[in-house]
Amino acid sequence: MGFAFFGFALIGANGGAVGVLLPSLGIYYNVDKSVLGFLFLASSLGYFLSAFSSSLLLEKLGQRTFLIVGAFTFLLGTLTLGIKPPFAVVLTTRLLLGFGMAIIETGLNAYVVALPRRTSQLNSLHAFYGLGALIGPTIAAVLLAMNWGWNSVYLVWSLLSLPLLIGFALVFSPRLPRAAAREGEETSTGNVLIEAIKLPVIWWASLFLLLYVGIEVSLGSWSYSFLVEGQHQQIFLSSLIVSGYWLGLTLGRFTLSSIAERLGLSNVGLIYICMAGILIGVLIIWLLPFALFAALGFCFIGFSLGPIYPTTVALMPNLVSSRLVPSAIGFLVSLSILGIALFPWLAGVLAQGVGIWSLLPYTVMLTALMLVSWWVTFRSSAIRSR
Repeated sequence: MGFAFFGFALIGANGGAVGVLLPSLGIYYNVDKSVLGFLFLASSLGYFLSAFSSSLLLEKLGQRTFLIVGAFTFLLGTLTLGIKPPFAVVLTTRLLLGFGMAIIETGLNAYVVALPRRTSQLNSLHAFYGLGALIGPTIAAVLLAMNWGWNSVYLVWSLLSLPLLIGFALVFSPRLPRAAAREGEETSTGNVLIEAIKLPVIWWASLFLLLYVGIEVSLGSWSYSFLVEGQHQQIFLSSLIVSGYWLGLTLGRFTLSSIAERLGLSNVGLIYICMAGILIGVLIIWLLPFALFAALGFCFIGFSLGPIYPTTVALMPNLVSSRLVPSAIGFLVSLSILGIALFPWLAGVLAQGVGIWSLLPYTVMLTALMLVSWWVTFRSSAIRSR
């Protein structure tokens, strides 16, 4: 679990540092923001490609080799960026990085979901991603302030990925632990990916996480502009409020699952409460346009968002047969990442055409769609009772 936590923290640090590095990348390669946007598309494409290969690779290679491939791909990608290659190579490398990170996420999620108390463990796992996302920008800013160059950040990630690669090789077993089979479940024998994507519930769950990622990243990307331009908050204070949003998300993952477990609340019920929390946070910001309430609202939204992703992953053994769980997780993780490219872009289009105030009703709309997809996914009373 220590190596799993470290792996997620490293991925989070890499993702969190990108925003700090973008201006330096634009200056070095002499490209504008629209061209830099292709970096996100390339990374998302890498995740998307893994949706149709990670499950098969995991079954064929086994847990240890699969994770080694992911860590090595991540190491190769960061090392390539560290030597300042031509911009066309940077785009290709971002695709490679996305593919490697998707493999690490899929492998570690599939490992933890087979353990006892998987919901709590998965929330802790994803909380370390949040910790990495908090630390990554600071590391990048410090290295840039020391005039070490944007590439030095990727060299640091390369250095940190070495113990991760060694840990995967030494600590993890070749075989992936399988989630306990449900009573009376049918045993699938065909191609794991094909069997998984035949299930409508997988597509509904993927849509749910796609919308979730859209809300998380849209708010994380545009909340600063909303506060400065829409509510005319001070620049420094606005940056603190955005940090509070990500801190709330991390705290939510560390705490809410355990609280729900003590109260006897089901995982499905917890997600409904979290979606209600998102709407409450939006209303606080919308109806009370003052700095204090903006800080409380964004932190509360982050806190409510926190457990949604890992708890959804933890519910996969309740939705599919034990053999298909790794495939279902891989498909969910990889497809949901498209939300990073799609929904923040739509939020930007609305902000440009209608005004930055549209961020809040946009969030309400996406949350409503999440609610519908969640209800469809778990409309069966048999599943809901688990």
